[in-house]
Parts: sequence; C-alpha cells; structure tokens
Amino acid sequence: MGIEDASMRNGRALSDQWADSVVVRPRTTEQHITVNKRLVLGFAISILTLIVVTAIAITLSVSFERCAAESSGALAANGSSNSKWKQSRDGNISHRDSEDGQQPWRHLRLPATLRPRHYDLRLSVYMENFTFSGEVNIEFECVHSTKFIVLHTDRLEVERVLVYSDSKKAGAMRIQRRFHYQPKQVYVIALHREMKPLRTYKINITFHAHIEHELLGFFRSSHVLNGERRFLAVTQFSPTHARKAFPCFDEPIYKATFRVSLKHESSYQSLSNMPVEASTSDEDGWVTNHFSRTPRMSTYYLAWAVCNFIYREAVTDNGVVIRLYARPDAIQSGSGDYALHITKRLLQFYQDYFKVKYSLPKLDLLAVPKHPYAAMENWGLSVFVEQKILLDPDVSSFSYQMELTMVVVHEICHQWFGDLVTPVWWEDVWLKEGFAHYFEYIGTDFLFPKWNMEKQRFLTDVLHEVMLLDGLASSHPISQEVFEATDIDRVFDWIAYKKGAALIRMLANVMGQPLFQRGLNAMQREGKDINITQVMDRWTLQMGYPVVTISKNDSLDSSVTISQEHFVYDTDAKIQNPELFNNSFQWQIPLTLAVGNSSHISTETIIWVSNKTGTNYVLFNFTKTWLIFQGKMHKNELLVSDPCTLFLFSRAGYLPQNVPLQMISYLSQETEFLPWHAASRALYQLDKLLDRTEDHSLFSDYVLRQVEPKYHKLGWPAASPDGSFMQVAYQADELQSAKRGDACSFGNKHCHRQAVSLISDWISSNKNRIPPNVRDIVYCTGVSLMDEDVWEFIWMEFHSSTAISEKKVLLEALTCSDNIFLLNRLLNLSLTSDLVPDQDVIDVIIHVGRNPLGRHLAWRYFCEKWDILNSRYGEALFMNSKLISGVTEFLNTEAELNELKEFILTTGGESAPAFARAVEIVQANVKWHILFQQQFYRWLRKAPDG
Repeated sequence: MGIEDASMRNGRALSDQWADSVVVRPRTTEQHITVNKRLVLGFAISILTLIVVTAIAITLSVSFERCAAESSGALAANGSSNSKWKQSRDGNISHRDSEDGQQPWRHLRLPATLRPRHYDLRLSVYMENFTFSGEVNIEFECVHSTKFIVLHTDRLEVERVLVYSDSKKAGAMRIQRRFHYQPKQVYVIALHREMKPLRTYKINITFHAHIEHELLGFFRSSHVLNGERRFLAVTQFSPTHARKAFPCFDEPIYKATFRVSLKHESSYQSLSNMPVEASTSDEDGWVTNHFSRTPRMSTYYLAWAVCNFIYREAVTDNGVVIRLYARPDAIQSGSGDYALHITKRLLQFYQDYFKVKYSLPKLDLLAVPKHPYAAMENWGLSVFVEQKILLDPDVSSFSYQMELTMVVVHEICHQWFGDLVTPVWWEDVWLKEGFAHYFEYIGTDFLFPKWNMEKQRFLTDVLHEVMLLDGLASSHPISQEVFEATDIDRVFDWIAYKKGAALIRMLANVMGQPLFQRGLNAMQREGKDINITQVMDRWTLQMGYPVVTISKNDSLDSSVTISQEHFVYDTDAKIQNPELFNNSFQWQIPLTLAVGNSSHISTETIIWVSNKTGTNYVLFNFTKTWLIFQGKMHKNELLVSDPCTLFLFSRAGYLPQNVPLQMISYLSQETEFLPWHAASRALYQLDKLLDRTEDHSLFSDYVLRQVEPKYHKLGWPAASPDGSFMQVAYQADELQSAKRGDACSFGNKHCHRQAVSLISDWISSNKNRIPPNVRDIVYCTGVSLMDEDVWEFIWMEFHSSTAISEKKVLLEALTCSDNIFLLNRLLNLSLTSDLVPDQDVIDVIIHVGRNPLGRHLAWRYFCEKWDILNSRYGEALFMNSKLISGVTEFLNTEAELNELKEFILTTGGESAPAFARAVEIVQANVKWHILFQQQFYRWLRKAPDG
C-alpha cells in the first residue's frame, strides 16, 4: 500500500504521544489524529487504519516532548510557509513570535507553551435561578518557557486565580495581572516570573455563570409532566463551548483526564461521562456526586446533566451498563426501549468490527426536549433530542424508525471514531463525521439486513444530495481552512458529512469490504497497489467533483476516449470566475468497466482515470456487445441513479430538458423500491420549480400517467379481520409509501378520497385507525383538501399527543393547508409556543415554504423574524444554515432573488456561506425558468400518454 507514515516505517506502534504533536507545517494532506493507547493493535488491523493513513496521510510520530527539544529547528525549517495557513493549521505553535510580542492571546490557537494533564472540576448547580458556581484545578506541564497562562473562557465571571509550582517552595506564584480578552474568548494570567519547561504546575480558578437558555455550553431546558413544568440542565460543548462552562484549554488537541463533582438539590440527579464513585449528602437537602476519573479526552467530549429523569437499563455481555434516561412518562410508556435494545447490539457490532473494546464501564443515553443538533456523542454520555431517540411502536412509521436508527448508529460509532480517535483540529472534522455518516448505513444493515440501506438509500440520501451541494460554485474543499474562531462551526456542514461518507464508501468499494475492514496494511499483500494518499489528495483538497465523458474512438479499434472536467451547476460561473475554475481541477477516478451482451456480462475491472483526457483500449466489438462504465458503485446503481443525476445534468444544461422525464417513463414496469425512490426525489425538485407556474398541470398530469399504474397495483395497506391494518415487508412498504405520496401529491382522485375517508373516520369515531406508515400523507392530504375544522382538529391532536413521532407528523401536516391565514397562524404559534421544539420550529418554516401557497409567506416571515431566529440559532450554525437553505431553496422569481440579495445586504450576511449558497441556488432557479421553462412545457404538450 502507498503509505508514507513515519511511525509505521520505523516499526513503532501507535501511541498516545502522537495525540500531543504540535509542529509547523505547510498545507498538505498530512493531518494529526489523536488516539487512546487501547487502539494499538486494533487500529493497525481495522478500518480506522484505512481512514487514518489514506484519507489524509496522517502524521503520527512527533510528540510534545520532541517538540520541546526540537522546536527551534522545526520553526526554522518551516519558516517559509504561508503565515496565515501556518496559523490555521497549527496556530498554537507560534509561541516564539507571540511571546516575543508579549501578546500570545491574540492568535486563533492557544500558544503551545503549556499542556494540560488533568482537570479537577467541582460545580454547584442552582436550578431555582439557573446559575452555577465552580472551582477548577488544572494540572499542566510547561513545554516552553513562558510567564503567560492563556485559557479559554466565555461568559464566565472569574473570581479568584491561584497558580502553584511543583517545586518544594510553598505558596502561590505571584500574578502580575490577569484579564479576559473577549475577541479570542480567552482569559490571560501573566505571572511575575517564567514557568520552566518539563515542570508541572497547577492553576486554581473559581468562577460563576448563568445556565443559559441558548442551547450551547451549559444550558437549560424543560418539559411538562402532569401539568407541572420541570427543568433540566445539560451541556453541549462541541465544537468550542466547553469554555462557557469552565476555564479550559478548549482545543481538541489538548486531551486530558477529568474528575467532575456536581452539587445540586437532592430532588435532582446528575450524570456525567463516568459512573458515580461516591455521593455525599448535606443537611440542607443537597447532594454532591463525585464521578470517576475519565480517560484522556478532548474538552468538547466532557459532559454532564442535572435532571429528574428516570431510566431503563441493559447490560452487554462484556458488562457495560447502558442506561437510557428520559422523561418519566416516556420511560414508563416504553418509548426508550427500542433505542436501548439496538444500542446494546451496536456496542458489540463495533467492538467486533474495529477489534477494539468499548473502553468505558457505562454508556448513558440522555433524551432531552431541546438540543441544537440531533445528538451529541459525548464519551459515555450521549445526548439526543427526543425526536431522535424516543419511539412509540404503536404510532411510529417505518421512516421514523429508520431515521432514529441511523442517528443512534451514527452516535454509537463516534464512541470509537471521534471520542477515542479525535481530529487534532477542526479542518479534519469531515474525517470523523464522514466516517460516522457512512457507518449509519453499514451499522443499520447489521441491525436490519433486509433494509439494504448501504446499497439503496446511500445513493439517494447521500450521493445525490452531495452532488447537488458540491456542484455549486460556492462549494468548498472537504478539508476547510480555519482562520478565525467563527470559522469553526462552518466546517460542520453537509459537505463534511455527506461527501466525507461518499469518499470513504468509494474507497471501501475499490478495495472490497473484507480488505477495507482489515485495513490498508494488507493492501499490497492482496495485490492492490494503490497510492491512496495521491488519490485522496484530489478529492479532499479541492472542491467539487468531475463529470466524466466516455466516447468511442473512431480512429482506433476497440478504444474509448475518457475525459473529465469539473462539474459546476451554473456553467456561467466558470466564465465569471476563471481563477477559481481553472484547468488544474483533476481527480483520480476509479471507473468500473464491464463488457457484455444479452446473455453474458464480463467480470468487472477498474480503470483509473487521472488525466484530463486519455485513450483506453478495451477488447470488445462495438456492434455486438455492451460497454458499461460507472463510478465505483454497486451494479444495480447504474440505471437507478439516472433520474436524479440526469435531472442535475439537464438543469446545468449538459442534457436536453426532456431526458429525465423520458427516463421516468421507463419506470412503469419497475418493481424495486430504489428506482422509484430516486425518481420521486427528482420529480420533487422539478415540481418545486414548476408549482407556481400557470402550466403546472401539464407536469402533474404527466407524472400521474407514469405513477398511477403502479399506485393502483400496490394500493393501500390491507385491513385484517379485526379492522387493523396488516404490516408488510420493509421494502414493499417503502415502495407503497413512495407511490401513495406521489399519487396524492400530484392529484390522484382515488388517493385523495382514501385520505379524506380515513381522516373523517378518525374525527367521527374519535379513534385513530390510520396505519402509522401512511399517516404523513393522509394527514397532509386531509389538511390540504378539507375545511378549517380539520386543521383545528390536527392542531389539538398535536397539543394532546405524547408520542414524539406522532407530534412531528401532525405538526408537518399543518403546513399543508391551502389557507394562507392558517399558515401564518402556524408560523407565529410555532415560534412562541413552548410545545414546539427548536428543531421543529425550523421544520415548520421550511415546510410552509415548500407549500406553493406558503412559499413567499415563509420567506417574508423569515425576513421579519430574522433577529429573533438568528439570536436563537445563530451560534448553532448547523441549525441556522438548515433554516437559511430550507427557506430559500425553492424561491425562483426575479423579485424573490432581488429580495434575497437586499436582505443579505441589510443584515450583513454577505460572508455567511449559507447565504452565498442560497443566492447561487435561487439564481439557478431563475435562470432555469428563463432558459428552459417554455422548452420543457413544449415537450410535455407533445409527450406520449404512456
């Protein structure tokens, strides 16, 4: 295998020391990854090795100790590197310059003069007024002489600071001055004399702060139980918010051990990463829980919670205690049992796959009413928003179960790849997130093999999605530069998650799954001489992806010409920005080749395309055989990928507009779920482009002609003798759901009558007999076709339902109304009601915008409420980006484009990547209408009936 790694060449196993490496280096694909000592054997033979040594050719060998001894040479050797990039990749190594200037607090990265070893953190939590006070003792080693201690703090009131040396001299060291430097969110302690290298020191800091309402740092949330509002407090430290809860070295490279103590009223309980090792009670009714010492880990994986939840428990064969904590009513109803069950199986699955045991004695899963993300993989205490972990089997659909399963699979994967193995700096966050996103499909297939997720859903839910995003001129390399603290949240986007997953899957398919699992150190023994570093450079360090053109070479027999070029959604961007879109964009592309005819297809072989244009010789007869090329996917993806991919190419002007529709017309005989699912997603995008045009019925009628034969054949869920609906197999149910959704959405009368009948029966009988797997389309169709009373009925059911999955379906159904007054009312209610979680507020605004009658309403509401929305979600950039892209993606008029541009100017959002993408997408929508709408409708008027 093509591995250039010093630690492997020198025969050294992976050690914990390379977690501490800090060296100056230019922008290359060599990255640092930190690991726990327990990875030594397993990492070398597992999939983790693949990711570490291939994706970015990670440097493993230099430790802090060597840095201390060789810093002068390292700095001199790299002194010619680009200074801004040097600060980004290893800003904390510029200690010499910053010390000389006596201002080390002005840099993005902390100075590399100190290294934390251990935190002893004691907190008192006051839930009655949402405040907390704390004392932290940090033991640290001096690596380079300095008189400055620079720590991260944000929104903390520091009271007292004491610094002690490990020398025999008693008493605290003299502090010359101390201050908070807000631009970099750091607290600076300047000592009277320098600290010396290789000596250990301790700093003691007392502080206090508020338990924030904003969902970052140490924040509060609430729920209602038996009419009583109850509060809880929980942490969310990723990526840079541990500093909001205690002073710390808040960068992922600074791993340390932690010992946490939490004091609170005895009516509450507390949780943290580790089990409680001792508990003491005071006479005043307060209790203090002392938690065991953690393994070495980054600050952003530390976690704790104070709540009055109860739990269900399971124990693995290895003795790991798994507990799921949630609201008492949710636990008592069994809503957490499903997640608890699959988590137990997943721990064993990952242990077997990675050949590394889960390294903590327990794993707690905490379901909270509000959270800025779907979940957070804190080591030993993973936190989930309720919608992503609680499942009521009586009312939850297959799709809800699937989504929940994949979130749990993702977070449990992070207990290894993320918690145990951690990127040193945020530019490489795609590595852990892409890996976990890919394993959503691998792990789910382990739990439910018949779902066939990796070969089916990955294509439409990941690959097609990332092609849309990465085809934009405003896209970016998967490994992003970070120059300012405000850039850190930006790296957590769908490019990191989805493109990362797609690249890892590409490697897995090129290598083959068995070899992929064993790791790259076996590649050459298997005869696969692939320079993975060279391959991955092109995919990680430049944005976008290639479109490959294959044509018969008329001048040479049995040969084809293969060329590649950078695919850009807006072809005008290449003209407008020639410096960005130059000819240097090239990729190393694994193309699968198969030759065949009607009776036989040859064994697949791989051709590597690395040049702009090249000639390849293939032994076949053009007149009698087929020649099939495809990217390294699975065989059944060749045809089914076309609806979405062809739509993308046609929108960009690479193909005529009728090609995707002609492709869809061939699907009437298709019996598999995936082709229909891919087609439905392509049709959805087209529908949103056209649904406010006068001739929209031409399109909807055409789609119905393709969909109705399959819809009528599949029908609705069959009723059993007792009146309940019989369940069918997963793939069959998903195909039924897809066709019912298309039929009702595009106006099939039978589908409409069925939905209205089911809603009417529910209202008249006061008993909901609607099967869970059809409730989304039935509720939406009923709300859109029936009167205002039905909307009110659904709204009241949303209020009264205690099932998380049901509440989500009911709330989204309310956005389907064709009454503009009700849509506006819903927007206002969702933002002001405590019953609507923050994630659902965003979903309501987005779904109202997907309703053609509510599109401009949602956009105007977004503009009017921007200050409120931005203050609530602004720092949780992932949620903010989802809102911005969701509410703008289907705007498609010149007036709306101008409004968007004006809004960005007036709000100062020019630099926000989400707004740049929004402008590009809306411009493309407007351009499509100008160039292609009439051509599209002309073809529809002449299209055949079948």
